[in-house]
Amino acid sequence: MAPRRRTGRKAGAAATLAVLLAAQSGLPGARAEGVAAVPGPVAGVTATPPPAITTIPDAAKPSPEVPRSEIPRSEVTKPEVPTPSADGKAGDAAKPASASAEPTSVPPEAAPVQPAALPGTAAPAPADAGPAPTEAAAPALPPPAPGDPVAEVVAARLADPNFSLIRRLNTKQREAMQAFYALGAFKSVWLTDTGWSDAAKAVIARLQAAGEDGLDPLAYPIPLLDPPHATPADRAEADLKLSAAAVLYARDARGGRLDPARLSRFITPKLDLASADAVLTRLTPAGANAGALLQAYNPGQPGYLALKAKLASLRAQQPNRAVPMVRLPKGPALKTGMRDARVPLIRARFGIGGAQDATAYDEGVATAVASFQRQRGMKASGVLDPATVAALAGPAPDRQEADLLANMERWRWLPADLGRTHVFVNIPEFKVRVIRDGRVLDEARTIVGKPDSPTPIFSGEMTYAVVNPSWTVPPSILKSQFLPGLARDPNYAARLGYQVVKRGNGIAIRQPPGERNALGFIKFMFPNDHAVYLHDTPNRSLFSRSERALSHGCVRVDDPFRFAQVVLGPRWPTERLKGLIGKGERTVMLPEKIPVHLAYFTLEADANGTLRSLPDLYGVNARVKVALGLSNEALPPEAGHKPKVAGPKPTTVKPTTAPGAAPRPSRDLAQHQSPTHRPAPRRPVATATEAEEPAAVQPAPDYFGETGAIRRGWW
Repeated sequence: MAPRRRTGRKAGAAATLAVLLAAQSGLPGARAEGVAAVPGPVAGVTATPPPAITTIPDAAKPSPEVPRSEIPRSEVTKPEVPTPSADGKAGDAAKPASASAEPTSVPPEAAPVQPAALPGTAAPAPADAGPAPTEAAAPALPPPAPGDPVAEVVAARLADPNFSLIRRLNTKQREAMQAFYALGAFKSVWLTDTGWSDAAKAVIARLQAAGEDGLDPLAYPIPLLDPPHATPADRAEADLKLSAAAVLYARDARGGRLDPARLSRFITPKLDLASADAVLTRLTPAGANAGALLQAYNPGQPGYLALKAKLASLRAQQPNRAVPMVRLPKGPALKTGMRDARVPLIRARFGIGGAQDATAYDEGVATAVASFQRQRGMKASGVLDPATVAALAGPAPDRQEADLLANMERWRWLPADLGRTHVFVNIPEFKVRVIRDGRVLDEARTIVGKPDSPTPIFSGEMTYAVVNPSWTVPPSILKSQFLPGLARDPNYAARLGYQVVKRGNGIAIRQPPGERNALGFIKFMFPNDHAVYLHDTPNRSLFSRSERALSHGCVRVDDPFRFAQVVLGPRWPTERLKGLIGKGERTVMLPEKIPVHLAYFTLEADANGTLRSLPDLYGVNARVKVALGLSNEALPPEAGHKPKVAGPKPTTVKPTTAPGAAPRPSRDLAQHQSPTHRPAPRRPVATATEAEEPAAVQPAPDYFGETGAIRRGWW
């Protein structure tokens, strides 16, 4: 079967590469990023004048990395590493090479993968290898306290994998609880001879008030304990279940209810979830202060506290909110004398204890259910029917309350300490602020990513700025704009002020520094896996729009030099920075790292409790509500994913031009650029430092990332 010929854009890309590489005598066929290599001349391509191609030699091997402790913190130069995206996102990004070398995080519970031998063969071993080492046995846990029956039961329950604590508490946290109890010979930590300790009572009160912070009190069940009649097993299980509830609350308060990355691939905050042993070590000796320490796991930022106050005010207008609710699984109707696994939840709801069989639907439970039915205007039959189950669950939160809870949840994605000085970008608000000690030092309008190329949500650290940055066109724009244009006209990129750069077996398109550069005159780098940053822009008129979701993922700043003066410190006033314009790329190190938080809040409450709603640009708020069970609305398409439209594929046509005919007009980047524009001549490099100062600013070298090392990027 004859191989199928390539048509349309792919053929145009191949023809472009053949034409460009023909100008480089003696060079093998090259391969553009995302385009197959061309083994030889392509038929049907007419000879053209050699295009302007800059050949850059391969980068020298990097020198050994110097430890950060040996690098001065003030104005140390750092090479800039522009990196195009691997997933084809368009943009204006670059990221330092050091960030691309960061190891990929591995889930803590993932088992290590051992190399396997080929099928049917034994793994080779060195000739002088000794006997295979035996696997080190896990250290034995200390025995429970002698003569303490409660400790014996605690040790047995923790060693029993079938003993149920709380479903959402994973195996790793259960093992951490076991290690904590082992340090105390498995003695109870919440009990005294007469019942709960002061610390336990304070923790129970906080668990019951979990709704104040937008958490679900039913997720942290309070174990029942009847001290006069409790057996050692009852006391041990109550102690363990209270520990599990406290640990789960602490982790949920820091964002453990959801995995943000499962909502969308561009939501990648690093949650600070405390381990079980750390939580219990902090709470158990705290006495009556244990409740306050447990509550302190919730965010303490003013924005969160304002939403929390608004939630309390809203719920105060709903009198039935004070009644505790319980959501029961599906099951048959229950009558007196029946047994069911749901009965313990009903007992906990009405505070009924003292039963030898907690699953028994006895007279006490039926009486409490009948009283509840009477209060709700229902038939007081004492039978747990579907209508009663629905009434016990309570009403679903209204839209405003659901929005409040979803925004409070996203505050948990931020670090507990935002930093004494930090940069805060609220994406739906189109604003960036520099905040120090709670006071806003600078505020500016921003342009953020479009819904199909969203700005990611995460926190990082700003380390340096680049004046007069160049821009390497990412693969998506290279394939969609430049390769078709170069197929028609090999000088297409040069006409627009770009440089065609050959590196290795591929080509790259580079926009040199200048007033027309897509990054403007300055960019601010905080290395991250998304390859996004804050930067200037030549399109100033876009800041006058009210809706400014217009970029390819990076954040454009309205007044970047005023912003730079704040983050770079007094040694870099605006006049000094602007004096570097036109003198080649310069890297300026920040005097100290500044945390950067790209956040996403659609509700803001002011000091008077007035709420201000912001657009849900990427549908994140809707997804959080559904994930928390606050809404059953249909989810919007995930940001960054273009919906597929069913229908016949459009016919592709080769971009050919008849001999002697004028080039056919096309909808490409050339329509937005002046046809007579030529790249500005590169000015000579001049030092920017004063005579009495050490050399603090030096040219940042050009670099074009190898295709194999490219991470997915956002611009």
